[in-house]
Amino acid sequence: MSAFHYNTIQSSVGSDGVRVITLNRPDSLNAMNRQLIDDVARAFEDANADMDTRAIIFTGAGRAFCAGDDRHEHVHPENEAEARDLVEAIQRATQAIVFGANPVVGAINGWAVGGGFEWAINCDFPIWAQSAKGFFPEVSLNLFVTGAVTSLLPGLVGLNTAREMLLLGERYNAAQLKEMGVAWRVVEDDQLMVEAQKIAQKLVQLPPLSVRAMKRVLNQTASSDLNSALHLETEATIAGFLDPATTERLKNF
Repeated sequence: MSAFHYNTIQSSVGSDGVRVITLNRPDSLNAMNRQLIDDVARAFEDANADMDTRAIIFTGAGRAFCAGDDRHEHVHPENEAEARDLVEAIQRATQAIVFGANPVVGAINGWAVGGGFEWAINCDFPIWAQSAKGFFPEVSLNLFVTGAVTSLLPGLVGLNTAREMLLLGERYNAAQLKEMGVAWRVVEDDQLMVEAQKIAQKLVQLPPLSVRAMKRVLNQTASSDLNSALHLETEATIAGFLDPATTERLKNF
């Protein structure tokens, strides 16, 4: 079993070609600080460049997949250059997940909030634990979503429901997300990794050339919209970070 090493992530691949990438800040519910954001991008880039890796399982250690922005370690950008650097780092992670060569099976446990919800949606096969929940608080915080969800989410749930999710910030359980089309499958909590491994095993048994081509073509047929979404999201999120009202809303969240 080969492994890469990161400060906030565990990443290892077995002899079967299944790599498990685990967000590993359980004491913080795997909340996103800058180190975690950078590590996610690097972990997926490394995994997709690794010839031993044929499929990826993406999950979180402990009681949550990812609880969104880490309020305790949040460093609010002071100027446009700092804001752009942060937002582009977030978008780099999505690009590595969505446009990377290997199919990604999401094993979504506990809370998936904000950027964590975005990462769950970025997965090719998002499997949610029955107790898992997700929501987007960004608009209420005077911010904007990233992760190309402004393109991906309407395609999954329709424009009206996407408006509801992104503007109103409602909280949804796994069963609701399955009915809406966000969760691909919902399983009992203790079966989450079992099911994720089962799907990953099916993927690694398929010819890698055709699997990678199918992921690439499916995503590239929408890539003009996805790339446009990433760009527009970046500019809108930077504007939100630069508004002084955002800092106070983040502190009170």
